[in-house]
Amino acid sequence: MQINDSTVALVTGGGSGLGEATARRLSADGAAVVIADLEQSRGADVAASLGERAHFVATDVRDGEQVQAAIDAATGLGDLRVVVSCAGVATPGRIIGKRGVHDLDQYRSVVEINLIGTFNVLRLAAEAVAGNEPIDGDRGVVVMTASVAAYDGQVGQAAYASSKGGVVGLTLPAARDLADKGIRVMTIAPGTFETPMMAGLPNDVKSVLEKQVPHPSRLGAPEEYASLVAHIVDNPMLNGEVIRLDGALRMPPR
Repeated sequence: MQINDSTVALVTGGGSGLGEATARRLSADGAAVVIADLEQSRGADVAASLGERAHFVATDVRDGEQVQAAIDAATGLGDLRVVVSCAGVATPGRIIGKRGVHDLDQYRSVVEINLIGTFNVLRLAAEAVAGNEPIDGDRGVVVMTASVAAYDGQVGQAAYASSKGGVVGLTLPAARDLADKGIRVMTIAPGTFETPMMAGLPNDVKSVLEKQVPHPSRLGAPEEYASLVAHIVDNPMLNGEVIRLDGALRMPPR
């Protein structure tokens, strides 16, 4: 499915990092873009920088009404064909740490944002996309974001790794569920990328992280994630699969 000026895309978490890069790439390729991110995010500024065919809708992905409002904004621009879920958090915490046992509410919050929020966007967006006329057999594509932590979860990543593992497990059944609707579902599992989550790390810590990546030995660029999204949209045989985007990285225990 080609991205062009008749394509409408919805990007959650589009106010920064991987989501911002994806929104910019889809916009540059000609799509109208709706950025769904928290009210306090940079989403409105990003949308304004992309021009009149980009819009921001304040959205907490856990809230069905807010997600539906973002989808309604997208369908108001035309046929919603591309949905990319980048909203997420990476709150660390050991199961038994220096401050005691892992807080259950903290664990629940990470799972609700990363996994339940992703499913919330998937289910509501799929309902809208299913009403499109097919283009070369496709009505649309949903791209979700997991992490290499789903496979190589480190010390302190119990909540994050299990939430992203849920996204990995969701990918194939979602693709099978939606196959008869002509909707493809894919997931990208990024390694260590240059995102706001990494921005606060000291340079020596970043250097260690870069050296762990076999090749290229550096942090990934958000534009490289966005490039893969664009290819997934374009390639009709990519469906029901998780692609690791990590430079052959396998995370050590800590």
